[in-house]
This record gives sequence, structure tokens and C-alpha cells, in this order.
Amino acid sequence: MTALGQTSRFPVLSTGTLQGYLDSIQQISVLTAEEETELFQRFQMDEDLDAARELVMSHLRYVAYIARGYSGYGLPLEDLIQQGNVGLMKSVKKFDLSHGVRLVSFAVHWIKAEIHEYVLKNWKIVKVATTKAQRKLFFNLRKAKERLGWFNSDEVNQVASDLGVKPEEVLEMESRLANFDESFEPVTANDDGEFNYSPSGYLSHGEAEDPSFVVSEEEQAAIIAGGLVEALKSLDERSRDIVEARWLQGEKTSLKDLAAKYGVSLERIRQVEAKAFKTMQPFLQAA
Repeated sequence: MTALGQTSRFPVLSTGTLQGYLDSIQQISVLTAEEETELFQRFQMDEDLDAARELVMSHLRYVAYIARGYSGYGLPLEDLIQQGNVGLMKSVKKFDLSHGVRLVSFAVHWIKAEIHEYVLKNWKIVKVATTKAQRKLFFNLRKAKERLGWFNSDEVNQVASDLGVKPEEVLEMESRLANFDESFEPVTANDDGEFNYSPSGYLSHGEAEDPSFVVSEEEQAAIIAGGLVEALKSLDERSRDIVEARWLQGEKTSLKDLAAKYGVSLERIRQVEAKAFKTMQPFLQAA
């Protein structure tokens, strides 16, 4: 009886530490070509999930090896390995024996694709690469910069030629790679015990300067202004002139001046003003 199908031969994977996990997967033996073919036949013809599990388990060491190559992005290695394992499982599902290659050759693409997607989503708060050309630049430009350092014009043109992109795209990606996310709140102190300069130190404070509050106030002012226009339109010419002179001009006109203008008493101006406000009220309340 062969060892195939005896899943108990695999060690229990450590869930305690990363090193424990890495030690565990190194204990899993590598499949021969014949064993791999037999497992795929069982999985694809008989839907044997134990066979699929053996295929995945036997290739976990390769995922860890590939994931280590992305450790320079500042992301946890265990997360990179986890995403790579997702790619490995997808490759097992997609693999076909007619490809004429071993699973490890086919799985590399799927493993890297999942890791790439994870790196792009988590390397910075703002996604640095969205198009196919930008993705290619992101992962290849870092390697080129390790070799070349800061680019001059000749190096930019050389990298653009090597990667099949425009020089402008190389410069843009170089700029994106040079930027770093900045914490809104200060997280470290200098030698004097003062926190480093951060956005929280120079952005506006208080409700009156809060962007959402300012926008709300502007919208409310616009609504009120619109209602006021309609309210003034509801008045006759004299009433509108009195309201505007009394309340809508930079310098308030006195009742005495308005009484003299229209040849009526001060009390009459007060009555016209009060009636005008009553007429305008429905329009202002609607606003």
C-alpha cells in the first residue's frame, strides 16, 4: 500500500509561531511526478478532496519560498504566505494534466498573482498601481532601483525600454515609490520630548473649521438665500424697499428716513415692515 491517501502522514501545522509553521511544512515530503499524477487523477476524476489536500500540503514550502521574496515591502511574512497559499489552492483547482508540466511550474503564476494583489492593496493607504503597466512597473522598478539607485535620464529611458513602457510612467512610479504614508497623529517624540510634526498639528481644529461643518453651513446659507429671494418677490415694491433698507443693506436705514421718503408716519413704516415680515414668513420657513 502506498503512502498516498494517508493524510495522517503529514505533520500537524503549527499555528503558534511563524517559525513553527515553517518548520512544520519543511517536514512534508516532496511528491514525485508519478505521485502527483495519481493525486490529480483522483481529485479530477473522483473529486477526492483528500488528494487535493495532499497536493496543496506538499507544495506549501514553495509558497513560503516565493513569499520571502516580497519581504522588502514591509508587510508581515505570514500574511504574504497566507495569500500565496490561496493562490496555490486556486492553481490546484485550475491545473490540468494535459499541460505537460509539474504543478509547481503552473502554480508559480497563481501564487505570485495573489501576493501581488495583496501587496498592492496593503503597501500604502493610497493604491499605487491600478493599470497593467503600473503593476509591472511597481514590482520591476523596485528591483531596478536596488541595482541603479536614483535614476538619471539615461537610466529612465533604459528601464522604460526594458519594461516596454513610457519614460513618463517610469518617473511617475518612481515618485510614488519614494512617498510614504504619514500618520495623522504624532507617534514619536524628538530629543526635547516634543512630538514630530504631523497633519494633526497643522490641519484646522474646531467645529467652525471642520470641512463637513463648513459645507453644511454653506449649503444652509444657500437654501436660506434662495428662500429669501422668493420671499422678497412676494412683497409689493414699497414693502420690499423698506425691508431691504432696514435689514439687507450694510448700513441700516432709520424709520425716520423711510417715513420722510414715503411721506408717512414712523408708525406707518413699522406697520408696513411688520406686515412684510408676516408675508415673507412662509417662504423663509420652507427654506
